[in-house]
Amino acid sequence: MPQLYPPAEPYAQGMLDVGDGNRVHWQTYGNPDGRPAVVLHGGPGSGAGPHWARLFDPAAYRVVLLDQRGCGRSTPDAADPDTSLAANTTRHLIADLDLLRRHLGVDAWLVLGGSWGTTLALAYAEAHPGSVSAMVLFSVTNTTRREVEWVTRDMGRVFPAQWAAFRDTLPEGERDGNLADAYARMLADPDPDVRDRAARAWCRWEDVHVSTYAGHHPDPRYDDPRFRMRFARLVTHYWRHAGFLPDGSLLRDAGRLAGIPGVLVHGRLDISGPPDVAWHLARAWPDAELLLVGGEGHGLSGTTTTGAVVAATDRFRTPPAPPA
Repeated sequence: MPQLYPPAEPYAQGMLDVGDGNRVHWQTYGNPDGRPAVVLHGGPGSGAGPHWARLFDPAAYRVVLLDQRGCGRSTPDAADPDTSLAANTTRHLIADLDLLRRHLGVDAWLVLGGSWGTTLALAYAEAHPGSVSAMVLFSVTNTTRREVEWVTRDMGRVFPAQWAAFRDTLPEGERDGNLADAYARMLADPDPDVRDRAARAWCRWEDVHVSTYAGHHPDPRYDDPRFRMRFARLVTHYWRHAGFLPDGSLLRDAGRLAGIPGVLVHGRLDISGPPDVAWHLARAWPDAELLLVGGEGHGLSGTTTTGAVVAATDRFRTPPAPPA
């Protein structure tokens, strides 16, 4: 079994007008007649690179990639300080997904998400369970207030010096409350140097708190000043509002996922996204299988995690037969 399928080019792409002045970029890969699948990238703000399509057998799947509002090739770009984020919430992203599903003529699709993309996937599936045929999620998050507090403050117990630098980038009077909220305000400062300093510090901490496993490499995307600003603005925007979700609602409403088969893949060394989040979700969602991967951390950080995600999409290549 390949770790990843070979690189490929999209066979179709476009820009979908989703309202509020936003246009969402999408691409499709693989077999136009294959099982529909949609990918929800992380961040928020990372964008959907072509590597995501390599998690699927191109002969079996019609893979849809999209850049969520404000990032990637979607417009307007959150990297621009004048781009309002008022119409960029989880509710808007869920509506965009279902609009794209209908635009592409899909009845129901497999949803694959990583990191923030798992929060969005769960919120979407709980809102539209009939539109989801299966789910494959890795680095599972719910973006609760406790999780945001954990990654922005408690992870300082693991990386104390780096966290102190992260905290101390903020003005002294902003260091004791919600750090995502404080960084969002700093990223909105009228001084471009202040905004750049905030984006650099935020992305530096992002690189640190996921570096809990052997072989971690800094993310080269953070070298790009526009990516840094886009990413930092969108992450802080969503985190300061705890994902724009009633706190704990994704776990409380997991019963809505009944009948949707799922695979959850999570690294045991994913300390910034603790494995108990995935464990509690698996207990509340009887149709989900949890795979905890030893020695690996956040994201597709190793061959075992990657292989497990590919194995899961391979397992779902053929939709289940309808009941007789």
